[in-house]
Amino acid sequence: MPSRFDSLQLPRPGTPPERPSRRRSRGRRLLRARCRQAGVGLLLLAGACGLLALLMLLTSRLDALLLLSSAIANLIRGLQQLGLALLQLLVMLFVVLLALLALLFLAGGVIRLLRAVWPVRPSGPADP
Repeated sequence: MPSRFDSLQLPRPGTPPERPSRRRSRGRRLLRARCRQAGVGLLLLAGACGLLALLMLLTSRLDALLLLSSAIANLIRGLQQLGLALLQLLVMLFVVLLALLALLFLAGGVIRLLRAVWPVRPSGPADP
């Protein structure tokens, strides 16, 4: 598939013909790109091999199953503590709401009692 720069063009009079050195530089660039890609691939392979060797050493010195089970136990314990904390917070909020409701009832009762005991003033003229 030709690129847009490789399109067919008619030669113009008075212009020098294209030089073949352009083909060589493209080949050199292609060779450099392939060498760079191969180098990066080798570095990635070496890094992967090093990491795998490190993991093998780590698993020989650590008991992975014990580590996993203790991590799961700590997670469950943490979730239990979180649930207990949330439950305690909800209970505390419920107690505060009950206290506010009791204060509201107390204020309403005092106001009603004062209205019942207080003498009523006539607001308008009395009819004889």
